[in-house]
Amino acid sequence: MPETGSASTTEVDASAPGPVPDSAAAGELGGDLSANPDRSAIDDPATTSAASPRRLTRRPARPTIALLAATAVLLLAVLVSSLGGAAGLPVLGTTEALLDKLPFVDIHTGLGPVQLSVLNEIRLPRVVLATLVGALLAQAGAAYQGVFRNPLSDSGTIGASAGAGMAATLVIVYGGGPEHTVAGIGAVPLAAFVGALGGVLASYVLGTLVGRGGTASLILAGVAVSSFVGAVQTFVMQRSTADVRQVYSWLFGSFAASDWSLVRLALPYAVISVLIVSVHARHLDVLALGDDEAATLGLHPVRTRLIVLAAASLATATAVAVSGIIGFVGLVVPHVVRRVAGPGHRLLLPMSLLVGGAFLVLADLLARTALAPAELPIGVVTSFVGAPFFLVILRATRERDR
Repeated sequence: MPETGSASTTEVDASAPGPVPDSAAAGELGGDLSANPDRSAIDDPATTSAASPRRLTRRPARPTIALLAATAVLLLAVLVSSLGGAAGLPVLGTTEALLDKLPFVDIHTGLGPVQLSVLNEIRLPRVVLATLVGALLAQAGAAYQGVFRNPLSDSGTIGASAGAGMAATLVIVYGGGPEHTVAGIGAVPLAAFVGALGGVLASYVLGTLVGRGGTASLILAGVAVSSFVGAVQTFVMQRSTADVRQVYSWLFGSFAASDWSLVRLALPYAVISVLIVSVHARHLDVLALGDDEAATLGLHPVRTRLIVLAAASLATATAVAVSGIIGFVGLVVPHVVRRVAGPGHRLLLPMSLLVGGAFLVLADLLARTALAPAELPIGVVTSFVGAPFFLVILRATRERDR
């Protein structure tokens, strides 16, 4: 394995998933070094000593400052989105009303009954749901990229969103709709979870069998799986035209029907998936070293991948179940966060949660105000941002693989 401190080592893209070398080693290479698994080690004394004769630690970062800054961005996005809409709300009164909802805080707001109703029953459920969905999609994208060691992986490019959407469509058309439950669990989230996991596994197996699991083969396999699933979904929709409108709202994503019941539906699944992925943050850094090195350090690569994949698929399924298919959030946000916080997953995952929530809240604000009183599907807004960004990432990845 080449040493990271070698002057002959080529500089690679800093947005690639994986742990970060220290600032001294990065300086020898020109500064912006990637976490290529063959050229770095995680910031742990035991693993660094085993992976390299020279201990490499993550560049001095300020995770507390980064997390506080991301939290501030999210809170600002929530405030701005709460103010935006047809019914004007005062800035001071809205800020006081939001602060009044914090634990142990009691503030008298200057909002009238109608304004409080607009804020509490229309805007806040939508803002909270958008925050939850954006956070889940962003963290799921970061987890997928860490598991596959592939900067182009996210729920949309490896078949998770398509699989979850098709399963949700089948439940809407044939399974009694969103109100139907199975053993006390909502049928749509349950079916979407199974569909998301099936889409990911199909893409992974197909990419491994056909193209030996490379970056391009995995993405092409995901495209093939998504296309096939889309064809099945279209066939189902044609067989039941009465449900076409409801299914189309899933395909393009929308928060128009947001209410507190959807928030309560999504919250348990969201908590479970976030906790599982967060607990495995260190394991994702170890996986970046490669399966052989991870096994020598006592990690079970296959088991870890399956657990993280299941948790990320649960996050994707939850987001699809309450908002429909919203693309590119899991692709764009983790790459932006890596530019600021580095590829270490212990900081990358919580930062992706916060920034992903803020991103989708602002995207939803644009969707409902750009053509007011009409409303754009949220998936259209994220695609406007994500599609060019995807091309930039693809070009950088191809240049690095040469």
